[in-house]
Amino acid sequence: MINYLKYLILFFLVINLNSSYSKNKIQLVFNLIQQDLLDENIETQNYIGWWIYGEGQHLFKDEKSLQEWDLEFLNEDMKELETLYLAVCEMEYFPMEFQITGYLRKTNNSEKKTLIAQSFKILYIQGCGEQ
Repeated sequence: MINYLKYLILFFLVINLNSSYSKNKIQLVFNLIQQDLLDENIETQNYIGWWIYGEGQHLFKDEKSLQEWDLEFLNEDMKELETLYLAVCEMEYFPMEFQITGYLRKTNNSEKKTLIAQSFKILYIQGCGEQ
């Protein structure tokens, strides 16, 4: 459930700002609240594919459709995820088989999609020949 109290406090802080940008800031707050409401009501799916990380960008390649999407993790520290990826794969751009529970979201005003990961599980490290 969304923490409405934090948005209420943020809203009142924005209203009390004495600047010419307060109208834009109020709109930004409303957009954030609207996106959180949309994200909260979306049904999630399981996706299996490959997580690829390199040069600060996280990608996911879907096993079924072979489509590639940007990857965002909810409620995760991105530095810790990068450290995890590099600890497991030992180098950037090394595909890691991955199961994600999440949903696809279109990027603002474009056809590009982002996979929002709510939870994940590492299945297999691609290319590790030890069996």
